[in-house]
Amino acid sequence: MNTLSEERMRQLRLFGMLRAFQSSKESSSISYTPDELLSYLIECEWDDRHNRKITRLTKIARFRYLASTEEISFEEERNIDKNQLIRLSNGDFIKNKESILLTGSTGVGKSYIASALGHQACNLGYKVLYFNINKLFTKLKMLKADGSYLKEITRIERQDLIILDDFGLRPLDSQSRQFLMEIIEDRHGKRSTIISSQFPVNEWHEIIGEDTIADAILDRVVHSSHRIVLKGESMRKKKTKIVTEIN
Repeated sequence: MNTLSEERMRQLRLFGMLRAFQSSKESSSISYTPDELLSYLIECEWDDRHNRKITRLTKIARFRYLASTEEISFEEERNIDKNQLIRLSNGDFIKNKESILLTGSTGVGKSYIASALGHQACNLGYKVLYFNINKLFTKLKMLKADGSYLKEITRIERQDLIILDDFGLRPLDSQSRQFLMEIIEDRHGKRSTIISSQFPVNEWHEIIGEDTIADAILDRVVHSSHRIVLKGESMRKKKTKIVTEIN
């Protein structure tokens, strides 16, 4: 009877339940009532599916860093409001279709914080995609040429959260401006976006270029977004110093 039950669990892909059932058979020290055993098996199956979903969402997102909000440094010089970051990590900004603008000089940890918030969103069950914005624009240009652009834009639009990293490192040409406008327009008031840049927000108009499009993009992005302005020494330099001192 047990062998048949285990085989049917496999066929039904109830792998969490199967492992829990096998474990309960092997443990002679634990005795379950029928209700307790059923509850235990269901809970184990739920946990297994939830963990597999998180793993799948994280793999699809393709984050730049394996990052966690618990590992973010809140040193005073970094100018990070810990309470703000804790509130953002609970995912309400995604529920409310709000965005986050992360700015600061090179190496201060913008990409890490963006990735950490993205990982946390996956843990909460949200669909997330991470992009280096310049690589994204290059990819979209190629997709325009082979006719699969609309499919990718639709995929981006459906994500609960997208991260556009390293905005402003290259001037935007006309095509890139149109890509950015379409992405922002599709998501405005419907989905959340995190944009990171080493340039302050008041310089973004010039980076985008064409006045009409820049006005339209910034009007949709800036006024309703949470802002994090990072300061202090480059985290990469700081880590290099620590390694040098240890050696």
